[in-house]
Amino acid sequence: MTKKWNWLEKREKKAFLALEDGTIFRGYSAGADRQMHGEVVFNTGMTGYQEIISDPSYNGQIVTMTYPEIGNTGVNQSDMESGQCYVNGFIIHELNAPSSWRSEETLGDFLIKHNIPAIAGVDTRALTSKLRDHGTLKGYMAINDTVSEKEAVAKAKNWEGLDGQDYAGRVSCKKAYTWDKSGSLTRSWGIANKLPDTDLKIIAYDFGIKWNILRQMRMAGFNVYVVPARTPADEVLKMEPDGVFLSNGPADPAGVVYAVENARALIGKVPLMGICLGHQILGLAMNARTYRLKFGHHGCNHPVKNLKTGRVEITSQNHNFAIDINTINRSLIEVTHINLNDQTTEGIEHKTEPMFSLQYHPEASPGPHDSSYLFSRFRQLIKNA
Repeated sequence: MTKKWNWLEKREKKAFLALEDGTIFRGYSAGADRQMHGEVVFNTGMTGYQEIISDPSYNGQIVTMTYPEIGNTGVNQSDMESGQCYVNGFIIHELNAPSSWRSEETLGDFLIKHNIPAIAGVDTRALTSKLRDHGTLKGYMAINDTVSEKEAVAKAKNWEGLDGQDYAGRVSCKKAYTWDKSGSLTRSWGIANKLPDTDLKIIAYDFGIKWNILRQMRMAGFNVYVVPARTPADEVLKMEPDGVFLSNGPADPAGVVYAVENARALIGKVPLMGICLGHQILGLAMNARTYRLKFGHHGCNHPVKNLKTGRVEITSQNHNFAIDINTINRSLIEVTHINLNDQTTEGIEHKTEPMFSLQYHPEASPGPHDSSYLFSRFRQLIKNA
């Protein structure tokens, strides 16, 4: 009863979201007492809010959850996707108390602890409709009447945004490290006795890598050594890896020119796999172009067709940019996957070199296992090479 009344009191702390076009969405504070700007996007997942908040790919974004009831499952340490929270802000309709045996903490307490501002009580349907109609907008979150609505709109307009910005360098690890071979899997899944031996060495570029990618690679028998985003290609080759992985990450692929140059230097030298931002980087390295989507893909219900097998996978996605399919050199690159909602490029592979990449997240489990074969495919690619 005490916890319930504490949350009712928080409804008295007014808050609002100001968009760059002057629109205001009002609610109450459900997180940290902190003002914050960000690119406002919507996520269509019914669950997975903890994974979203702790995913480095969401850095720079204010995430609106389209599902109206959020907080039911609480928060627990096992579901973290990184060691901290990266989302700039969180917008929901109704904040619920947790009702799950796995819950270790309420969502509200978790947001406060990690200094993430959040607004509940918002008409998220109206906000989502606006973003779908007008495209992604810059926004500013104001908590507890600290700024006027006019000032907040101005702050949203004046924010530099994500285009051309190197956010991957901001969220990448500072020092290289070997991924924990068993501890995280033991804590999360309780399967330490079932782990296969590691017989292949993988160098993973950290542009904002998710822990579940590392878990899946460990399950595939990879010994993964994670390196910072700016690690030169020649240093990676000196480590004599069996394969190189380019991770997911936030913001605009055009803002990480150094990563594109390193990827270009690695093509043909070592087997390569990329996910999300890593996929876009490999596309740019092959002289394709990327462009901004109207409101991006954010959620865990996106249908993707594998053009080789004809199978449709239900996928998890988070990106605002995509490879322009019309700029891909079809003599060298084959498009392997497309998004069935808008026909955008979701997968490519090199026709003569050991390289492939996916726009979506095969380590996530909306299908739940539709895309898990891709880590085995990377292993087979290395073996064949």
